[in-house]
Amino acid sequence: MASPLEYKIGLSLFPRVGSVNARRLVAYLGSLQAVFEASKKELKDIPGIGKGMMKNIIDNRNIVLKQAEKEVTFIERYKIKSFFYLDKDYPRRLAQCVDAPVIMFMKGTSDLNSKRIISVVGTRNATDNGRELTNCLIDGLAKNGVEALVVSGLAYGIDITAHKAAIKSGLPTVGVVAHGLDKMYPSQHAALAKEMVSKGGALLSDFPSESKIDPGNFLRRNRIIAGLADCTIVVESAEKGGALVTADIANSYNRDVFAYPGRPGDTFSAGCNSLIKMNKAALIENAADLIAFMGWEANTTPVQQPLLLDLTKDEEHIVKVLGNSEVSTSDTLSREVNLPVQKINSLLLGLEFKGVVKSLPGSRFKLLVKIL
Repeated sequence: MASPLEYKIGLSLFPRVGSVNARRLVAYLGSLQAVFEASKKELKDIPGIGKGMMKNIIDNRNIVLKQAEKEVTFIERYKIKSFFYLDKDYPRRLAQCVDAPVIMFMKGTSDLNSKRIISVVGTRNATDNGRELTNCLIDGLAKNGVEALVVSGLAYGIDITAHKAAIKSGLPTVGVVAHGLDKMYPSQHAALAKEMVSKGGALLSDFPSESKIDPGNFLRRNRIIAGLADCTIVVESAEKGGALVTADIANSYNRDVFAYPGRPGDTFSAGCNSLIKMNKAALIENAADLIAFMGWEANTTPVQQPLLLDLTKDEEHIVKVLGNSEVSTSDTLSREVNLPVQKINSLLLGLEFKGVVKSLPGSRFKLLVKIL
């Protein structure tokens, strides 16, 4: 008799069954084990399971269980975590998607149920502008205190730029790959993948080890990239490409989709412009736009740290006053510090450039760094 994990993995390995029919089998038969023991008559009575699929299931039961047994050995050896669609820790966003994988495998420690998750996708032929937009987007989220998990596909171009930007900004990042976790494609990204895992990120796949790298796999993994996230951001894309497929999938899941606009005639802006023109994506130009659309309040709670900045005596006085109140206006600061409002505004501008204070609507100011 197979173990529960072997049954879970085995269910996903039936050829030409798919995740939707796999769920249907378990729902109608009542248990995982029953899928591997059901008679022809029991299988025949399940809607959507025709004669061909019924024969396919019966003929391959022992084969997939042997493959599953081997896979269990692999994931235990390399400390890989599995997520089955009926498990409590299966990613909640993905669980809402009708065609989500039956089982997934993860190497790393990322929380796939993080409060905020974004998917960043785009062309493999990223331009310098596309890479800069990606870097600024993720850096902008981090600097505004939006602690989001960044998901992408570890491909060349925008994907790899997003992963690198997340690491640089101190955000966890997950790479969804189109093969088993026994390899890395492209191999040039192996070192970065290892760094992602070591810094709180992860590698995620619904393919078992020793899977062949097939072009169709990359389209299949796009549903995970779209389904894991609250929103999908397309940075650059040609008129056709995998990023547009991911955007379409995200739309089918009723997830928010955003795209950066480009100049008419630019090859790798054509896809983004089309998404925006067809109302399939909202136009954004920076992280602030994304934060506003998503209604994500930035975490601007002052962070305690030693005073390492070179502040003038007047700047230190302003910082001290702001530290005693949540928010102050320039008029209030003028009275407290005993300096003209014009001088106060000049000092506040300098402190804002140094990242010490943040300006708010209504000539109000908030301290970002609490000085010990």
